[in-house]
This record gives sequence, structure tokens and C-alpha cells, in this order.
Amino acid sequence: MHMEEFNFNKKSAENYALVNADILFPGKKILIRSTLLIKNKLVEDFGDHIKVNELNDDYKIIDCKGLIVSPGIIDMRVQIREPGLEHQETIKSISKSACSGGITSLVCLPNTNPVIDQPALIHSIQRKAREVALTKIFCTGAITRNLLGKEIAELQLMKESGALGYTDAIRAVADARVMRRALTYVKSFDGLIIQHPEEISLSREGVVNEGEISTRLGLKGIPSYAEAMIIERDLWLVRDTKSRYHVSHISTNAAVEIIKKAKKEGLNITCDTAPPYFTLNELAVENYRTFSKLSPPLRTEEDRVSIINGINDGTIDAIVSDHTPQDQDAKRLPFNQAEYGAVGLETLLSLTLGLVRNNSIDLCKAFSLITENPAKILGLNSGQIKKGEEADIIIFDPSKPWKINPEKFYSKSKNTPFDGMVVEGKNLMTFVRGRLVFRSQ
Repeated sequence: MHMEEFNFNKKSAENYALVNADILFPGKKILIRSTLLIKNKLVEDFGDHIKVNELNDDYKIIDCKGLIVSPGIIDMRVQIREPGLEHQETIKSISKSACSGGITSLVCLPNTNPVIDQPALIHSIQRKAREVALTKIFCTGAITRNLLGKEIAELQLMKESGALGYTDAIRAVADARVMRRALTYVKSFDGLIIQHPEEISLSREGVVNEGEISTRLGLKGIPSYAEAMIIERDLWLVRDTKSRYHVSHISTNAAVEIIKKAKKEGLNITCDTAPPYFTLNELAVENYRTFSKLSPPLRTEEDRVSIINGINDGTIDAIVSDHTPQDQDAKRLPFNQAEYGAVGLETLLSLTLGLVRNNSIDLCKAFSLITENPAKILGLNSGQIKKGEEADIIIFDPSKPWKINPEKFYSKSKNTPFDGMVVEGKNLMTFVRGRLVFRSQ
């Protein structure tokens, strides 16, 4: 690769020897200093027994001294915007943004235009991804037709076409009967229902967390129990149907407590959160800062601490970017009218490493949340470094400081609440299927 940072040449797989590397095995909770070989797109071997001076010339040697080699990140919750809103993001731009941030697989939400509620659209996105994307791109299908919450979509057919789960994206399925039907239906083929937890009648007009700050700013609030109510309701349906159920981007102490209890009960449920909910609190919306207008909204400091505790004790299974690209015009509006969401692909790694720096969790645990656990939830054979498996691998510098500057993002959209924040930990190289697709200059 010459001066360019990205490698779009699909036929360019070479063999690599990553030497002096600290190799991270999140699930085994170990970090081993040794050599890792990538050959014919696969992890060929790793360990101390490899003598670098005995390797033939087929291998390109990359010295990883002071760096960590780990499985590539799997991001379970991404809005890709193509088809329909290509001015905000395209499959090509999102894959550049993802692999620069160390993400080798991403899962897109079905809220494209048209909505992903039938197999043809999954095929179309996957075909396009094979042509132009640097990363692996997977789809979730809509639970209901056109995301309207009324009729169930073609769930089984979408599964056969590669859907990894079903969600109505940024809307909760409000009708309990429809939700029950979906949970019952997917049980027959072990499908996964993913819910955006917000009781719609309570959240419909709200734009921030309900409390002192919403009152002071004169903005309509969303009560934190709107999240808890929809989860509680769904758990009754999960008890009844025994189906697999996943809650997205939880943000409140109440949600953590409910899910913790449900897991002890033995229900088949998992959940995730996103960096804003363990890094920021509702104070970030002061001065009507629309870049901090998120769904669910940023909550209290108490909620933020609860999310960290939930990550630490294993209640929360995964961390996602919750990447929601919006153009300038959609964000530079009065707070009530501005769109929700933030981009997150390029900051996911550094903000998750922030939990390690604050001693909230250790490095292996942090990486389990963004590699192995999402893979298990989604049924993907990845998220680990294993001999003979595809080499989806990243090399990062855990202590490299950098300042978040959205103007330098590869994403087409620049909406981040973390603008100007100094973080540590930077991805330097990304391998997808053994191919070096990104290299930081």
C-alpha cells in the first residue's frame, strides 16, 4: 500500500508476520507477547515457537512493538443510510469510517429507504457491500412491514437471506400483540428480536431526559421509566414465548436492574449500551447543544454510573457505536426540531478504552464487549483470534492520545457530542479476511 490509507483492491491479499505483538484473546482473558502469521486470508499460526528469521520471503513483516493485536470490532448497531439517504452516508463511506476505527464487521439497521423488510433488499445491500465495502456488512430485518408496527414482515425469508436479527430500528414495537406474534414466530428458527426500549406514548414529544435540566431549558422531557416500562412489558412476552430477546442502547439505572433480575431468572435476554451513556450525562445538552440530542436521551449522572456498573458486573453484554449519521442541516436547527443521533464508528474503540483507563473494567473485558460477545449474540463465527479462521484483526496503540475532530472523520456526517475531547487509544491497521484494508499514516 502506498501513501493511501485505504486498500480497495480485493485481490491484494498478502501474507503477514506480526512480530513483537501483544496479542489479545478477550474470551480467554489473556494477553500474550508473540508472533502471529496471516496466510491465504486466514490466521495461520501464533505463538513463541515461530522463529521470525526462519520465515520465507512470502511474509511481510510488521513490527508491533508497544502495540496490541486483537480481534476486529463487531458493531451491532449502525444506521447505514444507503439506500435512500446517501448524502448522509454510503456503504463505501461507512466502511472507510468503520475500518479506520478498528471495526471489521458492522450490522446495519433496517431503517433505510426503502425499509429492509424483505429478502431482496438484504441481497441488494450485501451485493453492494461485496463490491465497494472494506468491512463485512450484515443486515438486520424489520420486525414489522415498513417499520409501521402493525404487520409482521417476512421474518423467516429474511433469515434465509442472511438477516442476523429483527428490529424496528429507532422505534419500539408499541403493540404488545404484534410483539408477542413476532417473538412466537422467530422462536421456531431461533431468531433474535432486538428492541429499541422506549414507551412511545411517553416519549413521543420529549427531546431530552425529564428532570431539572429539561425544566430549566424549557424542553419537553422523556421520563427515564419510559425505557423500563417497555422492557418490563417485553419480558412478560419473553417468559411466555421463551424466545431470544435483545435490548438496544440502554441508558438508565432502572433498565440495568430489570435486566439483571431477568438474567438471574434465566430468561434468554441480552442487552447493549453505547459510549455516550457511560461517558456523558444530561449536562451535555446545556446551551441547547443539538449534537448531544440522542435517542434515548442522555440521562443523569446516577444513570451513567449505573451503566458503568452494569458493564462491570456483566449485566450489559455488548457496547455498540449506535452510529446515526445526520447532515449539518438536520442538526443545526432549534433543539426541538433537530434530528437525534451521533456518529460513533471512529470513536468507539477509544471511548471503550476510556473504561479501562478509569479502572472500571480490564482490557480483556472491554474487548469481549466489542468482539466476542456481539459475535455470540448474533451467531457469527468471528470476534476471536483462532487458527484456520478468517483474519479479521486490528493493530492499535492503546496509549496514543488524540483529539476528537469530526472534520477529520471519514464518515460523511460529522455529528458527534465528543468534539474536542482528548482520548487515548488509536487504531493503526485493520485486516479484513486477511487483507490489510486500512493503515494509519
